Amino acid sequence: MATTGTIESVELHGLPALALTSRDGARAVVGLFGAQVLSWQPAGGKEWLYLSDRAIFDRNTPIRGGVPVCFPQFAGLGPLAKHGFARLRPWAPGQQRLEPDFTLASLQLAPTPTDLAAWPHPFEAELTISLGGDRLDLELEVRNTGEAPLAFTGALHTYLRVAEVEEATLTGLHGLTYLNCATDGQARRETGDVLRVDQEVDRIYRHVARPLLLRDGNRALGIRAEGFPDVVVWNPWEERCAALADMPRNGFRHMLCVEAAATEPVTIAPGEDWWGRQTLVAL
Repeated sequence: MATTGTIESVELHGLPALALTSRDGARAVVGLFGAQVLSWQPAGGKEWLYLSDRAIFDRNTPIRGGVPVCFPQFAGLGPLAKHGFARLRPWAPGQQRLEPDFTLASLQLAPTPTDLAAWPHPFEAELTISLGGDRLDLELEVRNTGEAPLAFTGALHTYLRVAEVEEATLTGLHGLTYLNCATDGQARRETGDVLRVDQEVDRIYRHVARPLLLRDGNRALGIRAEGFPDVVVWNPWEERCAALADMPRNGFRHMLCVEAAATEPVTIAPGEDWWGRQTLVAL
């Protein structure tokens, strides 16, 4: 066995990407377009991220699947296009580390003049990907390089692959307040011990401090966030999925988004920074 993993420059559907492997055989692929993790297989395990087989890779369209970086705006919560511009920009490779226990790579983004015209807040952003064994860590760091406070919303919009979404269960949300964005946007309390998806789901759970557990047949995934106060759970279900040109009609059956999010503005003082992390652990 090699003493360390590898990081290789590759192409995926014509776009530049980094292929990361750890010493023990864990693998991930992250595209430079959007700093989007497109694949993750823990050591000895199967793929855990959903990537639509109709995803568009034209350098102009958001890629449907993996882990899009929503920044500096989540959804339509602001003046920008949905989910902001970071997922539509090329990111530059940064730090790379090959250690016996993990492989790490970071990607960096600074705003273009077009970005600053639409959102006049100078910043530097960095996404760090670390994998090894059964674990994947994604950390987003944002630094305010301007002279005025910077406020943003955002998320790591993680698409998880499941065999059949109606048979998957998500545990850890009991008792929490959520906004039901699929219907009236009103606040409700989660009363079930387990969340099962059998219709369209679009919920923002507030102030989630404990880890979650996704069960998918005979495998399970632990999900934990730090820095991100909220969790978004999303599945478009049949009708909305059919309206998405970059999703197969049955795609909703094989994915569930469990997103680490900051849906209320995070404010960073000049010269200061913020970070948020999502950790996935295959069990």
